[in-house]
Amino acid sequence: MKNSVLLIALFLFGWLSSCSSAVEAGKINLDNWKSDRYGCKGLRMQDIEEFRTIKNQFLGIDNQALIKTFGRPDRVELVDKSQSFFFYFLEPSSDCAGVEQKKEPLRVLFRMNALSKVSEVTVTDLNP
Repeated sequence: MKNSVLLIALFLFGWLSSCSSAVEAGKINLDNWKSDRYGCKGLRMQDIEEFRTIKNQFLGIDNQALIKTFGRPDRVELVDKSQSFFFYFLEPSSDCAGVEQKKEPLRVLFRMNALSKVSEVTVTDLNP
């Protein structure tokens, strides 16, 4: 009996977590976005104005939908048990070959709450 309850709970969790799908991203070229890891190619900067226009529509989506939409984040920072940040660099970061940084690169920060939902979206060159 105990095993069947556990099996049902695992099935439901798997089913619910697999329901995330990519979200509408306006006119952002998602192929360019996904192929521009760490902002090395400068492709993400082409869509910065469109992103700023629609950034608040990503509030409340879960981390899996975010990954399906924009691809794997360039960096993930766990602040504590209740929040984390997904970084997507718009300008070349220090992870790009041959990049000498004079300032922090511009990036998109998605703040994730304890439920792995987006609670804040920021375009900034500051660290959280």
